[in-house]
Amino acid sequence: MTDPIADLLTRIRNAAQARHSRLDVPASKLKTEIARILKEEGYITSYKLVEESKVRKSLRLNLKYTPDKRSVITGLRRVSRPGSRRYIGSTGIRRVMGGLGISILTTPRGVMTGRAARKARVGGEVLCEVW
Repeated sequence: MTDPIADLLTRIRNAAQARHSRLDVPASKLKTEIARILKEEGYITSYKLVEESKVRKSLRLNLKYTPDKRSVITGLRRVSRPGSRRYIGSTGIRRVMGGLGISILTTPRGVMTGRAARKARVGGEVLCEVW
């Protein structure tokens, strides 16, 4: 697989459209950090690292829905791709959907939202946008 982050976003998008309550994806440190941010921002209810065997680990995400069964995540978009990386300074970080969404960045201080990166005055690679 050439882009595991795009795979994660696609699996989340597909599970939300099919109204699944949870989904499992192959785990990595970056995916775990993205799941942590999604939980902190209220897009998923929880995440957990599950050991399938001594070698393979998977990340279990519990999706969040509104009382009328609509997904909290209405859209996901991969910004920086392996063939076209997108790096941005702290002053160039834009708001997603007029402030209703978030952007997730990898910075020298770790993985954080665009809002937190602007506040900390650090730039980095824009991984994705969620709204």
